[in-house]
Amino acid sequence: MASEKRKGGILLAARAGRYREYAPQPALRRHFGRLWSHSVDDGPPATVAIVPDGYCDLLWIGGRLVVAGPDRTAAFPLIQPGTTVIGARFAPGAAAPWLRTSLSSLIGRSVRISDIGRKDTADFEARLQDCPDVADAMALFARLLEEAAREEEEPSADAAVIFAAADGGCPASCLRHRFDISERQLRRRCHQHFGYGAKTLERIRRFQRFLDLCRRSHVMPLVHIALEAGFADQAHMTREVGELSCLTPAAILDQLNAREMPDDRFVQDASGRSVTLARPILRTC
Repeated sequence: MASEKRKGGILLAARAGRYREYAPQPALRRHFGRLWSHSVDDGPPATVAIVPDGYCDLLWIGGRLVVAGPDRTAAFPLIQPGTTVIGARFAPGAAAPWLRTSLSSLIGRSVRISDIGRKDTADFEARLQDCPDVADAMALFARLLEEAAREEEEPSADAAVIFAAADGGCPASCLRHRFDISERQLRRRCHQHFGYGAKTLERIRRFQRFLDLCRRSHVMPLVHIALEAGFADQAHMTREVGELSCLTPAAILDQLNAREMPDDRFVQDASGRSVTLARPILRTC
């Protein structure tokens, strides 16, 4: 599959339409890091890559409430031109208790929430169906999540620590010492909250550091990006990026710097004020 994808043109999801992020209301911030919407451009269908990021998302797409589980490598969903997706990105450690299932059962899958036992799904979907436009649906989506959040248990604090360590390039061995647990116990916690082990999460978050550097750098040589992101060298980066995205580092750098996308650098907080962020890679389905 990877070799076949490399033969054709692949478009990072960040380049396929208009993506916006929003800071969630205070009542949701324990459970969700970001709310977002993505409107795919009209035109001929493209091969769009959804690259792994270590997160799990709740989506409203095609009249259905869906959970997009974590990915180990890039996914290539069929996204119809003109589609708008609304989503909520679970905070680290929040998805498994909210969904009442281990994320290891959702690796590489998009599953209707009703299929994993959420009893409030039918009412949630029915109310969203009545929204006249995307803005109204986005606002109602957030309100419905707030209602549901009142009954949800606290996210796993350990999972948040594990994610932050992987994000900073901390090796898994340090986590075992920090929690005073065995390698097997650490693996079990990671599979519960991320779908895979600490080393895979660390690998994926290093890939995301590479993407962030590509978004921010117009002139930095790839060899310097490799070292800054935490790869051993440029060859290591090329192998890892290819396995995770089916693209070369040079192709990703070209795509993320091909044109200015100023709107994608901002999210809005609850009061509607814009907050500067690095441009994201979209998770859809």
